[in-house]
This record gives sequence, structure tokens and C-alpha cells, in this order.
Amino acid sequence: MSSCDDRAVSPHESHHQSAVHSHAHGHGPATPVSRHLRKVIAAVLIPFATAVAVGLVVLWPGGAPSHKPSGVGFDQPTEQARVIKVAEVNCADVHAEQQPQPPSPTGQPPTGGASKGKPCQQVTIKVTTGENAGRTFQTVVTPDALRHYTTGQDVVVAYSPKAPKDLQYSVSDVDRSLPMWVLAGIFALAVVIVGRLRGVLALVALAASFVVLTLFILPAILQGSNPLLVAVIGGSAIMLIALYLCHGLTARTSVAVLGTLASLLLIGLLGSVFINWALLTGNTDDTTGLVHGLYPDIEIRGLLLAGIIIGSLGVLDDVTVTQTAAVWELKEADQAAGWRKLYGAAMRIGRDHIASVVNTLVLAYAGAALPLLLLFSIAQSSVGTVATSEVVAEEIIRTLVGSIGLVAAVPLTTLLAALVVSADRKGLGGPGSSGGTGAGQGSGAGAGTGGAAGAPARTAEGRPSRRGGRGKRRKQ
Repeated sequence: MSSCDDRAVSPHESHHQSAVHSHAHGHGPATPVSRHLRKVIAAVLIPFATAVAVGLVVLWPGGAPSHKPSGVGFDQPTEQARVIKVAEVNCADVHAEQQPQPPSPTGQPPTGGASKGKPCQQVTIKVTTGENAGRTFQTVVTPDALRHYTTGQDVVVAYSPKAPKDLQYSVSDVDRSLPMWVLAGIFALAVVIVGRLRGVLALVALAASFVVLTLFILPAILQGSNPLLVAVIGGSAIMLIALYLCHGLTARTSVAVLGTLASLLLIGLLGSVFINWALLTGNTDDTTGLVHGLYPDIEIRGLLLAGIIIGSLGVLDDVTVTQTAAVWELKEADQAAGWRKLYGAAMRIGRDHIASVVNTLVLAYAGAALPLLLLFSIAQSSVGTVATSEVVAEEIIRTLVGSIGLVAAVPLTTLLAALVVSADRKGLGGPGSSGGTGAGQGSGAGAGTGGAAGAPARTAEGRPSRRGGRGKRRKQ
């Protein structure tokens, strides 16, 4: 911006530039690109959007397949219940005495010593939903348990219809609906207060993303469709809806879409290569094993690759939109800048973005796998052993492949945006427009500095021809 502001200009030029500046900022984002560039961008994006729509129709699952609950893990029916009574009892009376534990190898005393001699809790719970609503059952909570209950607390209970009547219900979790909804409300309020209309549109896009995820991606994978193909089509649909809804149907958004698409293709290619090369199975936890057991036709390795693509999509949107907006704003500040100058300036912004985003991804995955890393640390395993074990290698490949896609998104999107925004205004100021300030911005940006090519037409007396200037601006 200093390259524009530090230049000495005449009063007439200063007045004209301020008028252009006020016009450009008084009507929101940068002026839409020329019709020719719109046609070029549409020629790329319309077939892509059409292919995504066709893929949604062809692979639409029509709901998740029905199956009989196995009663294992999460695959069991649940009901709502409420704690109606909590009584302290002697652990021996309810056959819940703590078993003596041997000392640890390090010589530390056995755990649970602080709980020895404390009473147990006998909790009476009443089922409030389902066919057996109103039935009560009891459960015992030992002193060393991590979770204790209070009278009136809502809980979630698992139902096993084939078990004996007294054992059909068991507490599986607590009801967290109220704090979760309150937190969601605070989040939505903060987004709307700060983002205003753009924040509201972002929340709508978020809801649309959940709709695509729950109504298309998850049921389609359960129906046996290729997880990678489903993730590409579903992720592309989420990208198109979120970006265009939040940022408008503009060339700037289209450039961000193209940059995101190119980076997703790179992530998919790298992920496929290294998942196969590292011989990852994708079956590294109980949940994945349960899903594979219930639906043997699901390709678990493809599910891993689909997770990498969907997980990278949200951060990719942020990077590409930020870089595209940076290029447009830099062009707004220095209308005479060519694509090389815009690219160099925007890349300085992008490098800071890369550093922060990569660190964010690594720490996010490390935080999610922290208990696992603690187990490896306790076992005193070497770094090489930990890193090459499948359960950790899967997260490393997921992190590095996603990070490579993010790093590549910055120069790709920045270059594309610089070329588009420069090509759009190349002919507006004439061959010598680089030396002036009127490189075509806004509907009133057709005028340049005195003596520069692209200056407004003059009358025989040497005065600027207003009719010619207006006509030129209308044409632009």
C-alpha cells in the first residue's frame, strides 16, 4: 500500500484517486472480473459441479442399511434414564470389595489405597424412554470409580433384551445434552455477533456440511460404495456449498475452489501411494474393527484415505480463501502491480500461514493420540519403534499428507489468483499502464495519471472529456 500512498500526485489526480478508492470500498469486494475470464472459470467449474451433482444422485444411499444390533460396543440400543436415589452402602454387603493389587514394578504402593475403607454407592435408576419406561434397576459404584452419580442426574442406559430381566439395563454414559447445547449456542452467538451476515451464512454452511456428512457420506459408505469416491464427491459438495454460500458466487471464490480442488487431488494421490507403500490396514482400533465386523464389505483402507481427505478439507478452505483474498486486496491497494509482484507479496503472507497451520495440525493429532503416546512412553519404546508401529504410523501419514496438501495449496492458489486478477485488468490501462495508478479497478477506475497510457480522452481545448471517460467506465 505504501507504493501507492507515497507517490507525489497532483490535486486533480489525488481527487480522482480518492473518488476511485471510495467507490471501490463503498460497494464491498473487488469489482467482478471481465466476461471473458468468467467464461474461462465457468468452463472449468461447471463441468466439475455437474459431475459432483451426478455423483450425488448416482451414489445417493437413501438411508443407512438396517441391521440387528449386536450389543457390542456402540452397537446396542440405548434409552434415557434418571437417577432417583443414591445410597451409601458397605462394599462387602453388595459384593463390591476391592481386590488387593500387587505393588508396581517401580516399588510404588498399589493404586486405590486412598479409597480403601470408603463406602460404595448403590444407585437406583429409572428408565424414562422406550418400551420399558418406568422400570427401575440398581447399580453399584465403587469408591475408586471415575464417575459418580447424584440424585436427579440424567444418564444413558444400554438395553440388552436377551439378558436376564435384572441385567437388561446398564449405565453406559451420562446425559450431556444440556452443556453441549449451551456451548453450541454460545458458539453460534459469537459467530453471529462478530461475523454478522457472513457469520450467519457460515452457520448455514456448517449445517449443510453436517447434512451431506450424515445423509450421504456415512450411509453411502455403509451401503458398500467405494469410500474414496464417496469422500471425493461428498467433500466436493461440501466445498462448493460452503465456499459459495459464505463468500458469494464470485471469481474470487471460484479461484479458491480451484485451489482447494487441486490440493485435494494431491492429498488423495499422496495418501493412496503412502497408505499402500506403508502397508497400512486402517484397522487400528476397536471402533474400526467393530465397523468392519458389522459390515465386512466396507473397504477399511479406503475408509482411512477418505478420512484424510475429509479431515484436510476444512483447513484447505481456510488457506485458499485467505490467499485469494490477500491477492485481491493487494491488487486493490496497488492497481499497477503485475502478477509477479502480487504473487511475491501474497506468498509472504502465505508462508506465515503455512508455519502456523502445519504446527496446528501436528499438535491436533498429537493431542488426540496423547493417551497412546503415554503408553509407548511407559513401555520405554524407542522413537523408531513408536513411529513405525501401525497405530502411530497411520497418524503420521495422515498428518504429513494433509500438511503437504496444505503447503502446496498456498503457492497454487496464490499463483492462480495473481494470474486471474492481473489478466483481468491487463488491457484496461493500455500498454503503459504500469506507470500510472489507473489500472482499472471499480466502475470508475478507467482513468490513469496524466501522460500515462490509458488516460481519459481530451477535447480540442485540452480539457478531459467527461463523456469519453464515462463511456469508457460504462464499457468496463
